[in-house]
Amino acid sequence: MPSLIITETLIQTQHFNMEQDDRRRNKNLGKNFMCRLQCMFSHSSTSERLSLEDTQQWSQSLERLLESKYGLATFRTFLKSEFSDENIEFWLTCEEYKKIKSSFRMSSKAKKIYEHFIKAEAPKEINIDYHTREQIKRAVKNPTLQCFDDAQKIVYGLMERDSYPRFLRSDIYRSLLDSLAADAVKG
Repeated sequence: MPSLIITETLIQTQHFNMEQDDRRRNKNLGKNFMCRLQCMFSHSSTSERLSLEDTQQWSQSLERLLESKYGLATFRTFLKSEFSDENIEFWLTCEEYKKIKSSFRMSSKAKKIYEHFIKAEAPKEINIDYHTREQIKRAVKNPTLQCFDDAQKIVYGLMERDSYPRFLRSDIYRSLLDSLAADAVKG
């Protein structure tokens, strides 16, 4: 009987130690990631710093998250960690594509987007229906700025319903919030 009590005590102690280690690891994860984000953007012309308020606003909508340079970088990192970054990469590529002015460049870029994201078995194939895939296949022959719009809407919807809620529950986001909250308390 005494050995059973000792064993239970050891198990409880180990469990407590593991929880402490997890808390420390998550705190460090948030601190480390916060430092990486700020270093990543320290060379940009704006000296806007990552703040708790901005980071909390990411949870209001996917649009709010993507509008923030820190939010976008954090979301991309999260998706890469899950090996599911093809949707955000496609969405961002489409946003850049819409800015093209030259018809030659548009044609070239449309073909690259098709080969990289749309075509069956593409390296970063996105999850869209057959009809949309075929519509794009035809449109790429004479591309317009809108030829990827339907696929982009589908992908945005997938991210909004699937990836974004997972991101909000992720260790990377939670620990970043915790680190910023701890810094805010320190002053």
